[in-house]
Amino acid sequence: MNLENAKKIMLVTVKWIFICALTGIFSGSASAFFLVALEWVTHYREHNNWLIWLLPIGGLIIGLCYHYYGKDVVKGNNLLLEEYENPQKTIPLKMAPLVLIGTLLTHLFGGSAGREGTAVQMGGAISDQFTTLFNLDNSDRKTLIILGISAGFASVFGTPLAGALFALEVLYFSKISFKSIPLSFITAYVAYFTVEFWEVKHTHYSIPTIPEINLTTLFWVILASILFGLAAMLFSRSTHFWGALFSKNISYPPLRPFIGGIILALAIYFIGTTKYIGLGVPMIVDAFSNPNTSYDFLLKILFTGFTLGAGFKGGEVTPLFFVGATLGSALSLLIPLPIAILAGMGFVAVFSGATHTPIACTVMGMELFGIESGVFIGIACIIAYFSSGSVGIYKAQIVKGAKYRLYQKVKTKDIELL
Repeated sequence: MNLENAKKIMLVTVKWIFICALTGIFSGSASAFFLVALEWVTHYREHNNWLIWLLPIGGLIIGLCYHYYGKDVVKGNNLLLEEYENPQKTIPLKMAPLVLIGTLLTHLFGGSAGREGTAVQMGGAISDQFTTLFNLDNSDRKTLIILGISAGFASVFGTPLAGALFALEVLYFSKISFKSIPLSFITAYVAYFTVEFWEVKHTHYSIPTIPEINLTTLFWVILASILFGLAAMLFSRSTHFWGALFSKNISYPPLRPFIGGIILALAIYFIGTTKYIGLGVPMIVDAFSNPNTSYDFLLKILFTGFTLGAGFKGGEVTPLFFVGATLGSALSLLIPLPIAILAGMGFVAVFSGATHTPIACTVMGMELFGIESGVFIGIACIIAYFSSGSVGIYKAQIVKGAKYRLYQKVKTKDIELL
């Protein structure tokens, strides 16, 4: 290698490290602000439940904002996946403030949604701005999108390893360039430490007792994991169902969250509890020590699918944590395993099935609950991944590999039987 080539490699390396640092710092700071703001609006709503009656107004504001100012970013996470698979144009920076405001309004007035979608969209919109600044081509744009997803996920959940892997795994079948791998990890850690710098805290979970692995234990783990996969399938199909129903029957988009907000507010009033709205973090934490009722996870699926399908904003992942943890907690009444290990398995396994990312979810489980639970978490994530069907929460995600082939065979057999 001559001196000239060495200089070029060094300059390219320095450029990408600089981009990683900027993406991590800006995305991490945006997530830190978002987490603080989200905690404030949640706290305010919990002490002012009358705000729930304003859900239709909040929905109308969100709908009008996206209809008149954000038609080109309304697809959210799916837009990031589409731009990665088939790059067309730089993602508008307005995606970040629109999804931030939309999510905060959703939570302020009592919608059921998560936060990862917001952080990932902010990260993706921020990172993609470097396309113009550094005059990057479409191949490099793909790397930028990975960095944005990595930064957003790592910063909002405090799991840098899982954040980096999630960005790579969710796009794995859309072809990942080798250079994206180390850059994803660098960005994830910069974003994570940026949130730490702003002294924003993440929720902590604990699995105090890890049972011994034997054939009996393995049987129960596999059975529970299949149920987690089916819950993930139900969640994904529910969200798509409500979205399609609203689109088909209400032609003017801003009216969808308005009408949806009316129905949600009435449902919350008649059900007589607010534990199925918002993030539901207190319920998730409680699931690790106290058994849930058998229908808690189903009501969270219903409320979240309806909220997001109607056009409110937010993510799906924290509700997936809720669904998995409460289902695992409820199963502890039937399955002879410690409640915390079942809740922890469900926490990440339902997420794994709904996003087709078993590796990232396994690592996330170990980051959150400790490496000691790794075997149980890994088995749960893999089995839930295979038993959750071929449709996940992201319509634009490319799904291939062993899971794709499995469900293609199932479809072929069904056709032959007909």
